[in-house]
Amino acid sequence: MVEEIKYKDNLLAIIVSSKFEKDGIAFFTPNSFSQQLGYMKREKDYVIEPHVHNPVKREVVWTQEVLFIKSGKVRVDFYDEEKIYLKSRVLEKGDIILLAAGGHGFEMLEESEIIEVKQGPYSGDKDKTRFEPVDSKKIQIIE
Repeated sequence: MVEEIKYKDNLLAIIVSSKFEKDGIAFFTPNSFSQQLGYMKREKDYVIEPHVHNPVKREVVWTQEVLFIKSGKVRVDFYDEEKIYLKSRVLEKGDIILLAAGGHGFEMLEESEIIEVKQGPYSGDKDKTRFEPVDSKKIQIIE
């Protein structure tokens, strides 16, 4: 239901299946991540007290992004920091992925809608380095 994609000791991604369910609250990311991903299931009439978030200065070095697959089917290809292809995973409607490190590419296997959340402000061309994708004959989809 929750899968960590790792290479060596590096956490590349966290995938939360649309089928994940748990009472209470669960956070999937370590406190050190610049993007936090959590889940809440609360019973009817549960109250989260009103609050404001205090200004806390943070330094973000690496962009981490969360994708919500709203519809369709998407293949995610994972690469290491040297742009070497590692493996692929298929995401479907309702799945969520946090991309934490390494490289990644996508192919839409069906018409898909994706909602993306990441830190800003966006830096344009300085924000990412593009590279050639893996040859389609070398794709290894993990289940």
